[in-house]
Amino acid sequence: MTTAELREIEQQILRRRPEHSINPSLDRIRELAGLLGDPQRSYPVIHITGTNGKSSTARMTQTLLRTRGLRTGLFTSPHLVSMRERISVDGEPLSADRFVEIYREIEPYLKLVDDHQPVPLSFFEVLVAMAFAAFADAPVDVAVVEVGMGGTWDNTNVADGTVAVITPISIDHAEYLGDSVAKIAADKAGIIKPGAIAVIGQQPVEAAAELLRRASEVGASVAREGIEFGVLARELAVGGQRLSIRGLLGEYHELFLPLFGAHQAANAACALAAVEAFSGGAGSPDGDIGAGADGTTASRLSGSAALDADLVAEAFAQMTSPGRLEIVRRSPVVLVDAAHNPAGMAATAAALGESLGPAEIIAVLAVSADKDVAGILDELEPVAAAVVATRNSSPRSMDARELAELARPVFGPDRVHVAERLDDAIDRAVGLADDAAAAIAGPLAGLMTGDQDLGLAAAGTVVLITGSVITAGDARLLLTGGEPGQPAP
Repeated sequence: MTTAELREIEQQILRRRPEHSINPSLDRIRELAGLLGDPQRSYPVIHITGTNGKSSTARMTQTLLRTRGLRTGLFTSPHLVSMRERISVDGEPLSADRFVEIYREIEPYLKLVDDHQPVPLSFFEVLVAMAFAAFADAPVDVAVVEVGMGGTWDNTNVADGTVAVITPISIDHAEYLGDSVAKIAADKAGIIKPGAIAVIGQQPVEAAAELLRRASEVGASVAREGIEFGVLARELAVGGQRLSIRGLLGEYHELFLPLFGAHQAANAACALAAVEAFSGGAGSPDGDIGAGADGTTASRLSGSAALDADLVAEAFAQMTSPGRLEIVRRSPVVLVDAAHNPAGMAATAAALGESLGPAEIIAVLAVSADKDVAGILDELEPVAAAVVATRNSSPRSMDARELAELARPVFGPDRVHVAERLDDAIDRAVGLADDAAAAIAGPLAGLMTGDQDLGLAAAGTVVLITGSVITAGDARLLLTGGEPGQPAP
């Protein structure tokens, strides 16, 4: 395999209909999967949807499974740097050679489906098929599969998850999923399959009602955050937070999670409940795949032992979520974060307020023009001393000057700056952070004392680069080289 061959294949995939151009049908992916021998049916699946927190929860779920000795496949989207990072086996993104091999294996079938269907296969459909095939070839013991958008019509939904995880739902992609939380929840509920266990994160009342309705209709058991499982206690710790979690099978205490924010603690609780549900019978071909005697998850899992506490603690300490409040530089502190809608930005703002204390935050913001930009700005303003409006590499990115015009009424004109290019915006923000640090008698001594990472709380001035997964990925590539799927150095 040559680099040129890899690049040509990537370009072939990219030339297909983009993933934001939705044609809601499972006909194409069903036909393709059928031609490939339905590889998605050769291993159990933990299926994950929601509006925010899907990728983090998927990565955490994978880490817990791997710590228990299982061989895993992981499919996430979108990617930060390379499309190869969407498909991981054993915790590692597909190598360039393996990516090329898988594509070459399915390539003849792509043309068959393109010629047969009224609409050709999309970029996303091809990558879903590649992931399913790669997992079957490995072979994996379990695949953790994140939806691309929604649930019912998402291409990943040709797989039947024995465990369905639904992270918090809010309004996003309204033009495709509906203009209310209830409509969006009804679409996402489509991943809950007959006999599955549905692990449901904290939801608005109208979303919870739709999810529970779907579970009842298909005979799925339900585990709800805050009722059957959840975070019992959390406190800030050096480099992250320390948690106690009540799971479905037991309680787990003194868990160190090297990620910031209450939302990441909740994601971790969902991941733990998903792995307990899977380990308690949902993922075993010989296990009970129906509801318990009284229809509850507790009844269904009765008799199952709690997970090994030491292994759970080991897994939590290893958890990463690239591009989610990720430290990519330390002088000044630079964070990249993929928040791309108001609910996501609210979670980021809360985590920053909790973990940074009085630090001065300079935000670099690049957003997609089709997002609720006003809502994003409203959530960001209370925690950011200034914002540098810019754009990312996507053609969907809002023009920097248009973004600045929207930001000025929210932040005030003196707090809004403009840079047409992301690299220039980062330089401008670093300069503003340095000026702010000098004004408060210099920054604190980085984030390091000897070999100990003090986490965010030690930062005097901070640059936050946010607004989109693409923004986070572009910044990560500029600042670290951004190895696919791996945390920054």
